[in-house]
Amino acid sequence: MGDILAVIVLEEAKNKVAGGAPIFIVWDREEQEKLALLLSKILKAMAHDLENGVFILTRH
Repeated sequence: MGDILAVIVLEEAKNKVAGGAPIFIVWDREEQEKLALLLSKILKAMAHDLENGVFILTRH
């Protein structure tokens, strides 16, 4: 099973996530996608868009 390494959430969706992994709160979709790409490269992880204002980064 994979591990969730980080969560990137839009400001308006921040109440949808809690604890367990680092949470990055961003202001807009463009910033969210850029941060997801950068962190996925740094962490050697996969970014998954949950389509509710939340991205998760996982390692399988």
